[in-house]
Formats: sequence, C-alpha cells, structure tokens
Amino acid sequence: MKCPFCNFKESKVIDSRPADDGERIRRRRECLNCTERFTTYEIIETVPIIVVKRDKSREVFDRSKLERGLLRACEKRPVSVETIENMVNEIESKLQNSLDREITSQVIGEYAMEMLKSVDEVAYVRFASVYRSFKDINTFMAELNKLLQEK
Repeated sequence: MKCPFCNFKESKVIDSRPADDGERIRRRRECLNCTERFTTYEIIETVPIIVVKRDKSREVFDRSKLERGLLRACEKRPVSVETIENMVNEIESKLQNSLDREITSQVIGEYAMEMLKSVDEVAYVRFASVYRSFKDINTFMAELNKLLQEK
C-alpha cells in the first residue's frame, strides 16, 4: 500500500477491524519510511452478473427486480418479507457462486419458481403464469396438474 504522504510503497498494519456491518475491513497503517499513519478500507470485489434476456439483450443483474417479482407473486399470501428476502439472497448467492458471468433470465426464473414451489403453491402458480406466459387455460391447467401430481 503506497503511503499518501511520501509515496513509499511499504507500510505495516497497526490495527484491523470490521466496518459497515462486516462488509468492509478498516485498517490503520503506518508508513515504514515517514512513520505517518493512514487508514485504508478493504472490500470484496464482486464481478457483476450479466442477465441475458429472452430478446438476447443484456443487463446487469438487479436484485430489486427479482424481489419485486417475488413480492408481486406473494401478494396477499401468508409469506413474510423476511422469507422473500431470504429467497432473493439464496438466488443471488447461487448466481455469484456460479462460474458463469452471464446467466439467462430463464435460469433465474427457474430458481425463483423452485423456491416458491416449496414456500407457497399459489405464489408459485402466479409467478409461473407470468414467467411462462401461459397462452390459454389448457397450458395453465397442465401446470396445475403437474403440481398436483408431485404431491
């Protein structure tokens, strides 16, 4: 770490402690040349996840969009906001841990439906009806029958 006072390239760490609820680490350093002290912050570098949409356009993953979709599906259902946040966190974690930097919106939708199915079946069907763009009642009934057969 280069000293901001004399530009010497070596320093020693005097003190380290978590900052911002553990999201960053605050380090007090001392320059080995001029003995001035300064503070640095260390954060985890995340590579943005790119979502490839159905029309082949690309955009950066936006967790708030996923959260809005899940909230809409769970509207007036006995699903807590905490449960929805946990689902979003788990999906985002799966995406971050994936080796792929580009993920299709279909994969994200499948993850969401998989989680909704175990949380609330009505919310699952609501989400699936929008996500899968059911064209008619027969397609909708086929999805419901699949759900009933899994029980």
